Amino acid sequence: MPHLLHLDSSADPRTSSSRTVTAAFLRGWRDRGPDFTVTSRDLQADPPPHLPDAALHWSPRLRTPAEVVDPAAEARQRTYLDELLAADVLLVGAPMYNWSLPSTLKAWIDHVHVLGTTVPFGDYEARPLAGRAAVVVSSRGASYDAEGEQASWDHTVPPLELVLGRSFGMTVSVITLQLTLADRVPAMADLRGRAAAEADAARSFAEELAERIV
Repeated sequence: MPHLLHLDSSADPRTSSSRTVTAAFLRGWRDRGPDFTVTSRDLQADPPPHLPDAALHWSPRLRTPAEVVDPAAEARQRTYLDELLAADVLLVGAPMYNWSLPSTLKAWIDHVHVLGTTVPFGDYEARPLAGRAAVVVSSRGASYDAEGEQASWDHTVPPLELVLGRSFGMTVSVITLQLTLADRVPAMADLRGRAAAEADAARSFAEELAERIV
């Protein structure tokens, strides 16, 4: 049965732009029938801790004899890994916070990017997630169009493309919606129409993508 792992990391559970788009994707996914199952994890409501031990960056078989990991920390990491490895599709809500990732999402990445487990190292060459689909939903308050001066300020999507795509070998699709602060910032009032149109388009595309993604 096709299985989806759905992560949200927005700190705003009420009016989050990224959450409305991940919700649209979920609707499209569930509309495909009862065989399309979901595990949802809200990284804001139940935040992963910062990685408590550098040894957790390594597969257990690659740790040195001196690296003895707390069993509770290892069990928590195993939960995150098991959820990820069981997923055929990964959906990540990743709003831009201060030009970067929410710290909760970064903490989750630190738990699942494990040398010798999810990424190759030494004689471990397999990438168990290679070829699977990942969908990143990124919202940002201003505009970061490719031709604009702020395009290079986006440190949200590129790190996720590196980790999920280059390192894990997943096929990454990105859905972005911009100008999410237009309704709140008076100086952006003339951009509210564009912001609303981008949000509608992102939700529509997310639902449509969910209905066909493998």
